[in-house]
Amino acid sequence: MPLNQSFDPLVSRRGADEPPLDVFVWGTVFLDMIFAGLPSAPKPGTEVWAEGLASCPGGIANLAVATRRLGLRTGLAAAFSDDDYGDFCWRTLEEQEGIDLGSSRRFADWHSPVTVSMSVDRDRSMVSHGHPSPVPASELIGTPPRSRAVMVDLAEDEVFGSSGRTWVDVARGNGALVFADVGWDPDERWSPHVLDRLDRCDVFMPNAVEAMAYTGTGSPAEAVYALADRVPVAIVTNGSEGALGIDARTGEEASVPSLCVQAVDPTGAGDVFGAALLVGTLAEWPLQQRMAFASLCAGLSIQQYGGSLAAPGWGDLADWWNALVADTSADAYHRSLRRRFAFLDDIVPRVPVMACRRATATIARRADVHDLD
Repeated sequence: MPLNQSFDPLVSRRGADEPPLDVFVWGTVFLDMIFAGLPSAPKPGTEVWAEGLASCPGGIANLAVATRRLGLRTGLAAAFSDDDYGDFCWRTLEEQEGIDLGSSRRFADWHSPVTVSMSVDRDRSMVSHGHPSPVPASELIGTPPRSRAVMVDLAEDEVFGSSGRTWVDVARGNGALVFADVGWDPDERWSPHVLDRLDRCDVFMPNAVEAMAYTGTGSPAEAVYALADRVPVAIVTNGSEGALGIDARTGEEASVPSLCVQAVDPTGAGDVFGAALLVGTLAEWPLQQRMAFASLCAGLSIQQYGGSLAAPGWGDLADWWNALVADTSADAYHRSLRRRFAFLDDIVPRVPVMACRRATATIARRADVHDLD
């Protein structure tokens, strides 16, 4: 079980009128089945054996788990089936991860959405199946619980609606910061009207392809400047090239490289980046530190298989920093890492030895994807 001793990165900022949650999210929870170490992609009429298998809650659960592992009090609103897969996902999120499911509901005669992920040669293919939620977000959530922040998809109509106030507007009116990203447009229309919703957001975190497509720009740098005119904090992630950001509230601009790691599975890395950026923002770190921390957490996540399973906790971060400090390598890259993450030297000593680390949640009671090279 990953929670062990919790570490609260916001302890110095908590007060008497504390909202019950740090972050509140809504979406669809999938049961993820991850097959790893496949020698090749399956071909018609053949059977392929995988070296590793794990199972875990996925979809919006990737984001909820990532924020909770980093010490934030997390609430999730989602529909859950009363089938065995729904039981597993609910139990894992509530009991193992410590996520507040007070805004979630169980439904009979509705089966759990499922995704099968197949990892081949450090890439992945997925097959998913599911049906729409039995109730819309407005009915499921009602009045959202008080929180410091909410994290949403800018293109999701159930989040913003075509007109009128939604639960997101209510949350923002009660003091929550609105963090938004945006998914791939399957029609590739990239409607500029989606960006009109940014006046109801505080932080926007698209990837480079999405940012350039929606802004009609030719580079990530052009895109982040275009977005910075529309939202207080604009961050554009660019995979192995790192991330660019502008905080118009403070005038800060930052560019951070990605961690140099052997990527195994990128599933959920964007959610981990967003969760870590949220931690740094709520803790009021400088923009450079917020983005460096987010890049570190995402880099650690892609070294493991399996979406929410791979989301790092403070125990993993402390292990990484202590190993870096103990490393005697004097090359330019390691010197850069020590400078870039020097702020962790003030945080890691306060992290308990048994602080939260990555999980091994699996229906089979053992996830053996970690045994793979």
